[in-house]
Amino acid sequence: MPIAVDTFFLNPDAPGTLQAQVQQMIAEGILSGRFHIGEKLPSSRKLASHLGVSRITVTLAYTELVANDYLTSRGRSGYYVSENAPVPPVYSPRPRAADTVDWTRAIAQRFTGGDTPHKPVGWRDFRYPFIYGQADPTLFDHTNWRHCALRALGQKDFAALTDDYFDRDDPLLVEYIARHTLPRRGISARPEEILITLGAQNALWIAARVLLNHRRRAVIEDPCYPAQRDLLTHAGCQLTPVRVDADGLPPDAIPADTDVIFTSPSHQCPTTATMPLERRRALLAHARDIDALVVEDDYEFEMAFLAAPSPALKSLDEDGRVIYVGSFSKSLFPGLRLGYMVGSEPFIREARALRATMLRHPPGHMQRTTAYFLSLGHYDSQIRRMGAALHDRRAAMEAAISAHGLSIAGRGVYGGSSLWMRAPEGTDSAQLAARLQAQSVFIEPGAPFFAGPERAKRYYRLGYSSIPVARIGDGIARIAEALGQMQADDG
Repeated sequence: MPIAVDTFFLNPDAPGTLQAQVQQMIAEGILSGRFHIGEKLPSSRKLASHLGVSRITVTLAYTELVANDYLTSRGRSGYYVSENAPVPPVYSPRPRAADTVDWTRAIAQRFTGGDTPHKPVGWRDFRYPFIYGQADPTLFDHTNWRHCALRALGQKDFAALTDDYFDRDDPLLVEYIARHTLPRRGISARPEEILITLGAQNALWIAARVLLNHRRRAVIEDPCYPAQRDLLTHAGCQLTPVRVDADGLPPDAIPADTDVIFTSPSHQCPTTATMPLERRRALLAHARDIDALVVEDDYEFEMAFLAAPSPALKSLDEDGRVIYVGSFSKSLFPGLRLGYMVGSEPFIREARALRATMLRHPPGHMQRTTAYFLSLGHYDSQIRRMGAALHDRRAAMEAAISAHGLSIAGRGVYGGSSLWMRAPEGTDSAQLAARLQAQSVFIEPGAPFFAGPERAKRYYRLGYSSIPVARIGDGIARIAEALGQMQADDG
């Protein structure tokens, strides 16, 4: 691969002759790992023209670098980084001078230090990855996704690929969501009531910014999705966590001065509790009585392989007070970063304006590719394939858990892709997770899902979307063995 000529720059304050400066510049690029073995350097004519020096200056620098075995000359082909050059395995830029800015004073708001769990980059290297929310390449329809992406790159869709929508969305994707996705949840919506987002988390952030300020109160479930708690904390509102029970969020525990209620009734995160129909009606009635809005996160409703999902809160809403959030992250793949929100037109209008000031709109090519994948039937086929695989994995999980005497604290009524586990009293699941990583087992500690200083440490989550059935039994056995060892050590 040739090295681009415009990546070369001479330091105007550097000492020495121009030839020495050129030679040092190239040597530093090799020593830092920026230039790799076998990469071709620009021709002496191009580099001389770019740097504003004579060609003989570059030629002499190249010749000296060849003599020192940094470069090699291949006849009329040009100069290349030598196989014997001291190239480090990882590119490490030359350190800059220390900042003179006092960042402790310059930063007006801090967004670090939240509770969002960090998944290791190399989680796929774990033999037993009980990780939640990641895609399994064996279940994804690569071929048809590629075909849809190529179709979206065609001349017919040139505008969808290249145009600045500003605050609009791909009409094909919006139409599919309105005509096919939402009716499956009993929801009827016009295009003006639908907004495409960069995933569900982006939708929740937009909702929080539009609906909340420092005078307003938001209720969240406890435990809940940690990133949701983080973003509401940053919103500066008054935040009240309400402990969920086996049926999800209890309406009678919601304070009367609440302005916005955030809930995941169909598949509570992380306990997987499903809110019964009567409680859904009670929650809407309570919200009406206190004049609160409800933001419904309906993630993972597509993973209903045990029973049909319960009606969405939005489908029961007669007042227009429910804002519905959906996502393709679990059903397609999380890296797609496409979701949507549905609400009354005045709210969506403000949400659309806020999104436009931040990112304009999600990439048009990804919207059009997804629209084709959905409308051509590939999405429904993938959901059926994933449902069958998750059903088998769920059965293997429950059988292994029962055989090894582990305790399930929560399991989705209609399916899903995870189990909420409870370890023996006194167990710190973070320590358990650290111990298991040495055995190539990945689990998610439960403490970050809880609010407040006194967090329950004995819970942990086991996802089964990315682990083959054949490895589940052995993986669960290792978890049980590690728990036994921890109890023995404490005893």
